[in-house]
Amino acid sequence: MRNLLDKVRLASRIAAGSFFLAAVMAAPHALAHDVAAERIKQLEQSLQAIQVELQRMKSESAQAAQKVKSIEQTTSQTEQKINSLEVRKAALVERVDPLSERIGSDITEKTRMLHFRGGFAHMMNHRNGVSIQSQVSPVGAQDQPDKQGWYVGAGIDWGLTRDMWGFMPKTTVFAELMFEYKQFGAHVLGNGAVGNAPSVLAGGAINPINVTVSQFTVSASPKIKFFEGSKIRPWVIPAGLAVHVMSPPSESITVLAPGVQFGAGVDYNIWKDFFVGIEGRYHLTAGRTDNVNLSGMTAGGYVGIGF
Repeated sequence: MRNLLDKVRLASRIAAGSFFLAAVMAAPHALAHDVAAERIKQLEQSLQAIQVELQRMKSESAQAAQKVKSIEQTTSQTEQKINSLEVRKAALVERVDPLSERIGSDITEKTRMLHFRGGFAHMMNHRNGVSIQSQVSPVGAQDQPDKQGWYVGAGIDWGLTRDMWGFMPKTTVFAELMFEYKQFGAHVLGNGAVGNAPSVLAGGAINPINVTVSQFTVSASPKIKFFEGSKIRPWVIPAGLAVHVMSPPSESITVLAPGVQFGAGVDYNIWKDFFVGIEGRYHLTAGRTDNVNLSGMTAGGYVGIGF
């Protein structure tokens, strides 16, 4: 019995030792397994983070590619619009300016012109005055000048707009300042009171002197010229202010008479900035100024220089 107990104790000790030895041998494997599992978990988390980052980068790359594509499309559309505008511009130039090839490069389309004028003048009424025909002192010769005469003058056109302020293309509006001298006779017989040497009133014999009958005009008018770019450009003056200085004075010694000027003409470009033209003007004064009516007309030609 005792031997049996000893054997049982020995067997128990052997079993306990074997279990302990097995446990000791199995512990490192279990610990290693836990470490490997933790590392695998960390690797999985890292891979997931990398996948998220890759997905974000792919999304940003796709957005950038879309923006580049949009910019390329916009650029292409802009280029097409520019090409279309250039084509339209070329077509418009050909349609609006069909005379450009015939005009050539000599026409520089200056916006200012200095012109010198001359021609025929006509008075609508006979003139009287202090030293010619006189109703105040009808003594001695009572001569009147002819209604026909001549004129010379000069003026300057100053460009204001090339399209009539947007209402009419290729229609230039100028401001014209004009000076004009007209003569209706240089040998009109002076009356006996003040146009006689010596005066008949002082007892002198009839000896009339020669009186020059003339008129000086200053005017400011709008001038509208058509067909800009053409060699031939007709123009009109719808209405302008004119102030006339009469010589000799009226019988009440008045020398000034205001009026309205109307006109029309044609410019022709002969070479570079040089022009010739013909014109006609009508001057209307408001009735008589001290029994003198200065209404009349002129017709003639001019030479102009653009600058």
